[in-house]
Amino acid sequence: MTGIKQIGTIIYNEPVAQSVYKMVVNAPDIAKAAVPGTFVHFGLMQDSSHILRRPISLAETDIEKGTITIIYRLAGEGTTCMSQLSAGQVIDCLGPLGRGFTPSDKPVILIGGGVGVAPLLFLASKLKKENVTVIIGGKTASELFWTDMFDVQKIVTTTDDGSAGKKGVAADVLAELIQSTGAAIVYTCGPTPMVKKVAEIAKACRISCEVSLEAYMGCGTGGCLGCVIDGRGGKRYKVCHDGPVFDAEEVFFRA
Repeated sequence: MTGIKQIGTIIYNEPVAQSVYKMVVNAPDIAKAAVPGTFVHFGLMQDSSHILRRPISLAETDIEKGTITIIYRLAGEGTTCMSQLSAGQVIDCLGPLGRGFTPSDKPVILIGGGVGVAPLLFLASKLKKENVTVIIGGKTASELFWTDMFDVQKIVTTTDDGSAGKKGVAADVLAELIQSTGAAIVYTCGPTPMVKKVAEIAKACRISCEVSLEAYMGCGTGGCLGCVIDGRGGKRYKVCHDGPVFDAEEVFFRA
């Protein structure tokens, strides 16, 4: 997807959990063009020429209000500087970029970890809520703040330390839920080991799986080749351009 360059005005930028922020930006052209799974490349405009743009998946759009929403974790100088921006300030937006999810009208499971839950939130808003089961995994209870943001049929949570939901990782409950819900497809985003495990379980259960991959990106448009990964049949994919959403068969099962 070819991006639109737009200078957006920040409406809201506040923490929602420890080291996690929610930002709402007025960027009507991008809001109108965005689909779940795509991302925006954000550039700072306040004396930050040494800081690369930051690719962040969209968590929500509001076409009527002309806004886009992201939920991001502080992970370095760039996102720290972003967190210090206030309502009324501007930010350089390029997007939407990349390939998004393929929506389904059948029963589905969305499974995410960390800020990888954000694009699944956007996806859920475009699906029939009675068809959607969401699995959210975190290290501890404080990382499950996402649950109040979803309007779906069922939400299952897991924590590594057992402080909330089922003790374990998100993938631990997937096979059982595939069977009980009759899901036709699994959508997942999060840390690569989790995403790969989810893909393996979906394959074993003989259902489709779409994965949104995280990667370091320089340009966000396929030019710098900084996010190239190996795929099936010797193919090489640019995560920013060919993804970030892939059929799991394309990237994890290469035989």
